[in-house]
Amino acid sequence: MAFDAKTAERDAAGMIEAYRKVRARSDALAAPLSDEDWMLQPCVEASPVKWNLAHTTWFFETFLLGPAGVEPVDPRYAYLFNSYYQQLGARQPRGERGLLSRPSAADVRAYRREVDGRVEALFETSDEGGLQAVAPILALGLAHEEQHQELLLTDILYAFSMQPFAPAAYPEPDDDAPEVHAGAPGWTAFEPGVFDVGYAGDGFSFDNESPRHAAHTTPFALADQPVTNGDFAAFVADGGYEEPALWLSDGWDMMRRDGVSAPLYWRREGDSFREYSWFGERPLDPDAPVRHLSYYEAEAYANWTGMRLPTEFEWERAARSRPVEGRFLGDGRPRTAVPAGEGPLAGMFGGVWEWTRSAYAAYPGYRAPKGAIGEYNGKFMSGQMVLRGGSLATPEGHVRASYRNFFPPSARWQVSGLRLARDL
Repeated sequence: MAFDAKTAERDAAGMIEAYRKVRARSDALAAPLSDEDWMLQPCVEASPVKWNLAHTTWFFETFLLGPAGVEPVDPRYAYLFNSYYQQLGARQPRGERGLLSRPSAADVRAYRREVDGRVEALFETSDEGGLQAVAPILALGLAHEEQHQELLLTDILYAFSMQPFAPAAYPEPDDDAPEVHAGAPGWTAFEPGVFDVGYAGDGFSFDNESPRHAAHTTPFALADQPVTNGDFAAFVADGGYEEPALWLSDGWDMMRRDGVSAPLYWRREGDSFREYSWFGERPLDPDAPVRHLSYYEAEAYANWTGMRLPTEFEWERAARSRPVEGRFLGDGRPRTAVPAGEGPLAGMFGGVWEWTRSAYAAYPGYRAPKGAIGEYNGKFMSGQMVLRGGSLATPEGHVRASYRNFFPPSARWQVSGLRLARDL
């Protein structure tokens, strides 16, 4: 769980413990991969492992150590590992991160160790006022690194999926598939009403979860289960990818252009499918939530059923009644996919990110923070769709009911699925 700048004990020891825990998970996720694996960049959107590890280190060096007067380890790294912070200068083009054979993987490991030592030294030598000043940046930096842990996993999965013999990126865990039964189809209904949406509390949240404000929902019902592989296979078998009336125009054009006829990692085998995962190919589990869908595919499926996707406000209203429990990332290894479970509103958290029909936009009264750190979320509030709930690649403790993830509607390589909604 990310360090909580407002409710956690703000002493040096507590900060160092939280910092070490998150940084160690990144190292553990990267450790089974070879230095050659660390270089792979299969598309513009997916970054190499090496770049993810270096970028999160640069983030702490720039936003936490820099204001404290600590000199950078290597000033050139600001060009190599800045992601999109325009106010901080020029940067390596996003689609060319995989060309960076130097610094080497060993150099990046050394860079992480050096910055870790400097961060811990800053905490140990700061007085109470100094610790209070850096606590919010520490919380943001740890949450940022947790986001990149998920990206590291989804990016390497996409890279490995393009190799001809479908190698496993990680050894399959032998104790990670508890017996979980798929719930019966059902719906949970909600009366019309006005409720407060957005983050409420004293802990950490991202700026895009605020300001908290009133939202109105008309009568609706939300499916008790996310859509499963079996559900989606019926859509494929019925020619869902061949029926333009189900698709948004941009989505139809993308499917035709890219030759898409099934979810990203499905491999046809006779009359059935196999699915590629971090552990190699395996038979498709019909009861597990379908994943690696674009918004276009999720929306087309909803149209095929005669239902729709929920708005992000409907999703949040429903999620408030559920504990933040689910199938999240363990420490140092990805998880296998299992059914969401039984009961009302099962699997709202963990398992798969759930697409909503809401465009990613600012809440009323939102203002981005001043300075380069204000580029973290606000600059992307155009051309993206909101997802909610977290996935099996999301670190445990990272999400909450108000958490807003966002991706372009064409994105398929994330662990994204859907849950149906309907009007009452």
